Amino acid sequence: MKRTILALVGILVIASMMLTACGPKEIVVTEPTTISIWHQWSGDYLVAIEAAFAQYTADHPLVTIDLTKPDDVTAALAVAIPAGEGPDILGWAQDAIGTNALNGNIVSLEDYGIDMNYLEDNYEPAAVAAMVWQNRIWGLPESQEGIALVYNKAIASAEDFPVDPNDFDDLLAKSQAYFEANGIPLFCNQGFPGGDAFHVAPLYFGFGVPEYVDDMGVAYINSPEAIAAGNWLLSIKPFMLSEMSHDICKTAIIEGDVAAWWTGPWAIADLENAGIDYGFAAMGSPFVGIKGMYLTKNAVDRGHAELAVDIMKYFTSFDAQKAIVLANKTIPASTEVLNDPEVQALASIAGFGASLNNGVPMANHPYAGAQWGPVGDATGAIWNGSQTPEEALAAAQTAIETAVAGMQ
Repeated sequence: MKRTILALVGILVIASMMLTACGPKEIVVTEPTTISIWHQWSGDYLVAIEAAFAQYTADHPLVTIDLTKPDDVTAALAVAIPAGEGPDILGWAQDAIGTNALNGNIVSLEDYGIDMNYLEDNYEPAAVAAMVWQNRIWGLPESQEGIALVYNKAIASAEDFPVDPNDFDDLLAKSQAYFEANGIPLFCNQGFPGGDAFHVAPLYFGFGVPEYVDDMGVAYINSPEAIAAGNWLLSIKPFMLSEMSHDICKTAIIEGDVAAWWTGPWAIADLENAGIDYGFAAMGSPFVGIKGMYLTKNAVDRGHAELAVDIMKYFTSFDAQKAIVLANKTIPASTEVLNDPEVQALASIAGFGASLNNGVPMANHPYAGAQWGPVGDATGAIWNGSQTPEEALAAAQTAIETAVAGMQ
């Protein structure tokens, strides 16, 4: 019996040691170290972020975090990184990942304990996808932004919108029924008349277009799914405002001339100032912009990489992001924060979060610039009837491919 007990104790000790070895690695800082972060935060938004970093330095007294906001980050990086004078961490939108990776400004994170399991266990789907380029992980996501249907509860309800966010046949039927019953459109979207590939993205992606152009330069805008979206656009036109823009949509919902506005968090202050009691409906697959934290080559050269990654993990963690979200009303990339009851009690965060959960990340590769004009122009040609969906989208495909060829 005694031998058995000793054997069990030995097994438990070994198991404990193995669990400790596999657990999170505690960063030990033995000398004063300054970690430089270049970012784009400003105004009141920065206050909560500064408080989060202050908590980290309070827990790590030998660490100083220097926050700097260059006027032109791209130009500053081009000079500072080769000279070894750039930041340790870069806080920026995901659309710069490909270019900065190619330039050698940032390094991938696989060597620092970050893998796909870590991303998928901690962050929202679009945020996860946004951090991956060329099958490598380049950052940790902080926050996300995109659009949803925001409706005026005084003249519409959740029942006026599809339960399935990808059921565009139902949205068409409900739009017709609402228009015929009330004499006003169900919603307003500034992207439908053309010139705005961002606001019309939920339609194309909701119909199954995977993205406008991928990181290999392959375009998808003349696909059967895109053509189906173009034909749907023509079908709903009779039940929409004749003209739509940001300002027209804003005025229309405030004055009761439309029931909903397909828009983003930037519009909420206008609705609240107008006394609009609003609700949310997820529809389609919106473009999702993600802000993240990226490890620079300079951090590696200075021997700061492990500490910098620890700060990145801390900043995008539950405790730090929950405090920031409650203060700034940003949409968190952290799944745990987004689902927290206190965060879900904030209508705009819950509403936009649900919409973005079904979204497509904005392109993080160098070909991203090729998509905007052609998609916007094609949508406009479909809307005004100057081209059929097949003609307009074929022209857009050619335009994107030509632009991509010029970038290669």
